[in-house]
Amino acid sequence: MADQNTHVVVPGTFDPVTYGHLDVIARACRLFGKVTVAVAASKGKNGTGPAFNLEERCILLERALREVNVTGVTVKPFSGLLMDFCAEEGAVAVVKGLRAMTDFEYELQQADLNWRLGPGVESVFVMSNPEYGYVSSSIVRELASLKSDVSFMVPKCVEVALRAHYGA
Repeated sequence: MADQNTHVVVPGTFDPVTYGHLDVIARACRLFGKVTVAVAASKGKNGTGPAFNLEERCILLERALREVNVTGVTVKPFSGLLMDFCAEEGAVAVVKGLRAMTDFEYELQQADLNWRLGPGVESVFVMSNPEYGYVSSSIVRELASLKSDVSFMVPKCVEVALRAHYGA
């Protein structure tokens, strides 16, 4: 079913990568021929910066993809504008997952801006798998910081990294 000629980007901060992220990436792989996961530097996300640095997030994402048997994906870090990254990579679309109406409102604004910045790049939205609709990286980080079980939201490699990060 994948269009072998279509290159798409799945962007995000992935701090940390969750099963919800991995589901969106796997679905993009089924739909499109070439998938690049763009890991954003996001130095000032939520006013505090990410828990894991950019290199750590890329490594964790590659390990998580292997752990859940998603292959043929390229993981690349980026900083700057997403549309510039898409142009450099030759991507024709951005694939984003939507969990709730609040995601839609935010992503619609981003898609409208991206249309102006990169008019040749389409925005493609996939609804989250109901199994992961409540999962977010911020919830995972908060639970992990409180030494709670996050194994049902993240692959084992991420769980181990979170325990090390938060001293559990």
